[in-house]
Amino acid sequence: MVKLSASSLHKRLLWARMFINFFHFPSPTCPHLSLLMSPVPSTTAAASVLPVDELAPAAIVKLQPAPGVEGYYPLNEPQIGTLCSKDTYPQNKTVPKLFQPLQIRNTTFKNRIWASPMCQYSAIDGHMTDWHLVHLGGFAARGVGSVMLEATAVLPEGRISPGCPGIWTDSQIAPMKRIVNFIHAQGAVVGIQLSHAGRKASTLPPWISASQKAAGNNTMVAVEEQSGWPTKVVGPSTIPFGDNYPRPKAMTLEDIDALEKAYLDAVERCKQIGFDFLEIHGAHGYLLHSFSSPLSNDRTDIYGGSLDNRLRLPLRIVRAVRQAWDDEKPLFYRISASDWAEGPEQDATGEWKSWGIEQTVELAKRLKAEGVDLIDTSSGGNWLAQKIAVGPMYQVPFAERIKQEVPEIMVGSVGLITSPQQAEGILQDGKADVVMLGRELLRHVDFPIYAAQELGVVVKPANQYERAWTMMMKPNN
Repeated sequence: MVKLSASSLHKRLLWARMFINFFHFPSPTCPHLSLLMSPVPSTTAAASVLPVDELAPAAIVKLQPAPGVEGYYPLNEPQIGTLCSKDTYPQNKTVPKLFQPLQIRNTTFKNRIWASPMCQYSAIDGHMTDWHLVHLGGFAARGVGSVMLEATAVLPEGRISPGCPGIWTDSQIAPMKRIVNFIHAQGAVVGIQLSHAGRKASTLPPWISASQKAAGNNTMVAVEEQSGWPTKVVGPSTIPFGDNYPRPKAMTLEDIDALEKAYLDAVERCKQIGFDFLEIHGAHGYLLHSFSSPLSNDRTDIYGGSLDNRLRLPLRIVRAVRQAWDDEKPLFYRISASDWAEGPEQDATGEWKSWGIEQTVELAKRLKAEGVDLIDTSSGGNWLAQKIAVGPMYQVPFAERIKQEVPEIMVGSVGLITSPQQAEGILQDGKADVVMLGRELLRHVDFPIYAAQELGVVVKPANQYERAWTMMMKPNN
C-alpha cells in the first residue's frame, strides 16, 4: 500500500493546482481535473502518514477506465468529437450536419467525419503492426466518428503488396483486436475493408517502386525475392493492368468458389475481432471492380459479357457476406463510379464500353436489394490510361448522382474534400450522408476538432489534448 505524508500530499496538490491554473484548466468538460481544484487538505497532521485509500475522495484523481473493452484505456466522457453541452456552450444549440449522429442498423456513429481506409504497406506476413495501431488510433483520439482498417486480403495472393495486411489465418486476429479495442475506447466506430487485389496484386509499395523507377527499373511487380507472388496473380481475364504489372491468370470456377469461402472465413474472424461494420472493396481496379468492368473482363462464361454477368461475382460475394455477417451490423460497399476512360460509357448500339456512372447506379440498386447499407463512392483505378478531372470535391458528383437515383441507400463521399465548409456543404445539400477523408486526415489529423471551431461550435477533445483547444472552448453568449 502506497503511503504519503500529509505535507507531501499538500505540496503535490498545490503544484498540480498551479500547473492547471497556468494552462487555464479546469474545463467544464473535464471532471477529473476539476477534482484537483477541491480544497487542499491542511498540513496540521504533517507528522502523520495516511494510506492513500483512506484519503478524502477529493484528494485523489482516478482515471476511470473506458467500459466494455479489454485492457485499460482512460475514459473520455463525453466522447471525443461529440458536441459539448449546449447549456454550457449556447453556440451548440444549432448543430452542423457534420456533428449530427447517424444510425445504421443498430450502430450509432457519433458524427459524420469518417476516416477512409488507406493502405500503409506496413504489415508483416499479413499481420498488422504497431504502425497500424498508432496510425488508426490517432484518428480515433482526434474525434472521427468512424475508422476503417485498410484493404485487408481474404487470401494471401489477394494482397496488393507484400506489406499489406490479411485476414486469412487466425494468427492475424490478435493484432487487429488490439487496434479495435483502442478505437472503441475512444468512442469511435471501427470497421474493416475486406479485399482481393486481383490483377493488381503482388505489386510494390509506392516508395519502393518510385526508387526503382528512379534507378531505371519501371516495373511495379514484386518478385519472389521481394516476397511477391507474380505467378499466382489472378483476375477475371488474362488482361494485365499495364505492361509493368503482373500478367494474371483467369480465375476458374473453382477459384471463384474458393474466393467465396475465403470471404466467409474472414467474416467469422471479423466477428471474433469485434468490428462494428464491414466494407467490401469493389473499387480501384481490384478484383470485384475488374469483374464489373468490360475493360478488364472479357470472359465468355456466366461471369462475363452482359452487365448481369459482370455483376454476378460482386453480388455473389455481397450476398454471402451479408448472410454470414451479424444482421444488426452494417455492411458497406466501396465502388469506383467511373473508369475515367475516354469515350462514352455505352456506344450507340447499346454495348457497354467501360465502367461508368450509369452502371454504378444500377449496381447501387442491386446492392441495396442484397442488404448493403452504404455506398462508399470513389472512382478510377481500373484503366492505366485513365483521364481523371482532378479538382476540389471532384468525386462528389458521383455520390450525389447515386443519392438522387437510389435515395433509400446511404452514400459516403470522398475526393479532395479539404475544408470544414466543403464537408458541411456536401451534407447540407443532400449530396451524401457522410464525408470520408483520407489524405486530408493525414495532413490534418485534428480535422474534426478544427471543423467544429471553424463552424462555430464546441466539441469534446480528448482530455489529454484539451489544453490545445482553449480558444475553441469558450462559451459564446
